[in-house]
Amino acid sequence: MAELVVFSTIGVRSAAEQLFAQFERTSGHKLAVTWGTAPMLVKRIEGGDADVVVLSRAGIDALRKQGKIAAGSVVTLASSGIGVAVKAGAPKPDISTPDALKKTLLDAKSIAYSEPSAGGASGVYFAKLLERMGIAEQMKPKTKYPPPGGFSANLLMTGEAELAVQQKPELLHVAGAEIVGLLPGDLNVVTEFAAAIMTGSKSGEAGKALIKMLQSPEAIAVFRSKGLDTP
Repeated sequence: MAELVVFSTIGVRSAAEQLFAQFERTSGHKLAVTWGTAPMLVKRIEGGDADVVVLSRAGIDALRKQGKIAAGSVVTLASSGIGVAVKAGAPKPDISTPDALKKTLLDAKSIAYSEPSAGGASGVYFAKLLERMGIAEQMKPKTKYPPPGGFSANLLMTGEAELAVQQKPELLHVAGAEIVGLLPGDLNVVTEFAAAIMTGSKSGEAGKALIKMLQSPEAIAVFRSKGLDTP
């Protein structure tokens, strides 16, 4: 039995926690999992290898350019758009069009999204979107950030934020958060998540078994139940 070192993006955490636990039960292998945003994990991997990574496609590509991804091991698992959430029971604002979203954001007393400097895909994108919409300066005083690698919807629960913006499954990971919808039309962006084996892995066969399980019909059902789309 092997102990696999797994670095996984929080973008799939809601589904992956359940699937990793299932893999440990059925295979007998142990998983040592580190969670974070893809850029945070890529930086950590540069200083020491993992066995398996589950990252955004951009994170996988960054590691592949450094020769750290085993050839032919990359597998697409799921994808997600960026959503807006409120605390369960709160009124759901209108975000159905770009103009409606802009008005909702300006009317909100407080919002939460991932701090762009932490490198999370949704936070980087949303900060740029606010600039594109011409409301970045108005939003700064009422913006709250979760800790790096954390969930913006947690700030709904503490009352620090009225609206939370993040990948849809990251929002759903927080009990008590309710999805309003995805960013409207072409304002939305889809992030693809993939798994791969690291070139330095000494447990390649166990890593292959984990990735195979993450592609199973049972795993696909779990990904979908947590708000992720699958190929």
